[in-house]
Amino acid sequence: MASSFPDSSNLRNAHVKARGFFERHPAIVAADLIGVTVEVDGVGGVIVETEAYHHEDPASHAFAGPTPRNAAMFGEVARAYVYRSYGIHWCLNFVCGEEPGNAVLIRALAPTAGLEIMRERRGPVADRLLTSGPGRLCQALGVTKAHDGLPLDAPPFALTDRSETPDIVIGPRIGITKGVATPWRFGLKGSPHLSRGFPAQG
Repeated sequence: MASSFPDSSNLRNAHVKARGFFERHPAIVAADLIGVTVEVDGVGGVIVETEAYHHEDPASHAFAGPTPRNAAMFGEVARAYVYRSYGIHWCLNFVCGEEPGNAVLIRALAPTAGLEIMRERRGPVADRLLTSGPGRLCQALGVTKAHDGLPLDAPPFALTDRSETPDIVIGPRIGITKGVATPWRFGLKGSPHLSRGFPAQG
């Protein structure tokens, strides 16, 4: 497995509702998800931050093989993989890849739909923080283990293609202890909704 961004020649800007969009390397899918809109029961926003996880990546839940917890990662692509982080927060991932065991963590959104519902679920926080970070995002969208394994192309999920090619920044993933140098974190440049800033781009 290469640790750099994989070759994405003539694979860019695929339609997110097409199965082929998700049948690609997770780093390519993660980059192409920036600017895509995701909603859960009509509540959601524009994806502004993602992280890719490959089955050969030591930081991936799939690295040691299938378990009851990560079963969705070894199922069909274009489905949700939802897990609880540190026993506290739910995290939403999109299953993808040319082989089983790959996923993209949805780290942050720019909230655009159902903001009043998000505010009720999240409490008294600034709108900038409603969906900034995977745990906050799932709380705001009402994502729980009940969504694990559900198809992304059917209710309660809805995905909408991005309207233009965004300016993307790339950096190492965060909140992990293995594969920390792999540059598979992607973000919308300048977005105030990122969970954390990116290193200065040279």
